[in-house]
Amino acid sequence: MNKNPLQKIQRFTEFPKWAEENCILAGYRGSLAHGTYDNKVCDKDVLGIVVPKQTQVFGLEEFEQVISDKVEPWDIVLYELRKYIKLLLKSNPNVLSLLFLQDNVYVKRTELGELLIKNREIFLSKQCYKSFCGYAWGQFHRMKHINWSGMGEKRRKLVEKFGYDTKNASHLIRLLKMGIELLSTGEVNVLRHDSPELLAIKRGEWSLVKVEKESNRLFPLMEEALIKTSLPNKPNYRKAEEICMEIIKRFYKIKEKK
Repeated sequence: MNKNPLQKIQRFTEFPKWAEENCILAGYRGSLAHGTYDNKVCDKDVLGIVVPKQTQVFGLEEFEQVISDKVEPWDIVLYELRKYIKLLLKSNPNVLSLLFLQDNVYVKRTELGELLIKNREIFLSKQCYKSFCGYAWGQFHRMKHINWSGMGEKRRKLVEKFGYDTKNASHLIRLLKMGIELLSTGEVNVLRHDSPELLAIKRGEWSLVKVEKESNRLFPLMEEALIKTSLPNKPNYRKAEEICMEIIKRFYKIKEKK
């Protein structure tokens, strides 16, 4: 396994100017975080958390997220803090992973961002079963039912070559394994020990039949892990709200002192 998937890429350094000042935590997401990056089939993605502006907290201005703010060659997803925490409380796999990255996978890590990382366990609960399973079923469906609209050139070539979406297939197996691990151990293993296998799937080295067989094996294992898990039934909503308020208050207190 390549323990440092970032050795061969140019590191991300530039946020959109409007978001730089208010961003408290950001890191690579997707294949760069999972250790499954292949420049022939993968995009370069960054996920960040932004403290809302005062007009967005007290005034009429609204902002929840920017799904894709393009800074070539990067795709950037930025979540407003409160939106991000709401997704954490639903065990959203994509946002949850940001709190469990390897040190070298973060591109911005502030004192307030650390507050979320240090308290990441409060967001873990049995609800991850529904979330990880739901996302996995979505990947299972999309790998066979192709939606060509908006599909990038790299991905289109893979689908045309192998007859199914191999990236969806790789995400399917990864989500199932991450969900089983989380329920069994309480850990979110973002950097994948099984990255060679996931890369092989992404590159089309597995047949669709083999992918389906493996997913059919893993879905029941996740259900079994749910039955045995020691995770609480629900995340700690009260503590999550306290942390959210503390971050916003401290952010503007720090800003006023500058």
